Amino acid sequence: MKRAAPWEQSHPVSSVDSSGSDSDDDELASSKRSTKNGGSQSSKDIKPEGALIRKAEMYQEYMKQIPIPAHRGSVIPFTSWQGLAKSVKQLYGQPLHYLTNVLLKQWDLSRVGSEDEHQPLDTIIHPAKAEALIWVTEEVHRLTSSPHHLAKFWASDPMYHAYVDPIFP
Repeated sequence: MKRAAPWEQSHPVSSVDSSGSDSDDDELASSKRSTKNGGSQSSKDIKPEGALIRKAEMYQEYMKQIPIPAHRGSVIPFTSWQGLAKSVKQLYGQPLHYLTNVLLKQWDLSRVGSEDEHQPLDTIIHPAKAEALIWVTEEVHRLTSSPHHLAKFWASDPMYHAYVDPIFP
C-alpha cells in the first residue's frame, strides 16, 4: 500500500480560510497604521526598532561575507584583550564583530581587581592561543548571530556605535 505524499494529503479548511483575498486584505490592513496627516505607513516603518533591525540585518549579512583569516602565524604582544583586538584589526585589515568587541571589553573589565590585573596578558595567555580564541569567537559571531539579538543589544546601548568597527575597503 502506498502512502500519500505530504503535498497530496488533504487538510481541513475552515470557512474563514475559504476566501484568500479577505485574509490578505486583513493582513495588509493590520500591517498599516494611520498617521496624523491621513496617510498610512507600514508598522515596521513607524517603530524605531524596525529601522534598527534592518540595520542589524545589513550589518550581520556584511559580516558573514568577510572570511576569517586562514593563515595566522604572527605572535602579537598584548597587554589587554582590547589591545590585542586593535592589533589584529590592523594586521589583518578587517573589522571585528560588534559582539566580539563587547566580549573583549568585558574580559578586560573582569581582570580589574584580580591579583594579576597589572600583569601583561601575553605573559598569562600565549599570544597565539589568545589570537586563535579571538578568531574562533569572531567566526561564531559572524556566522550565527541573530540580527534581532544584535538590534536588542543596540537598542539598549545608545553608545553601541563605539563597538561597531568601521568598514574596511
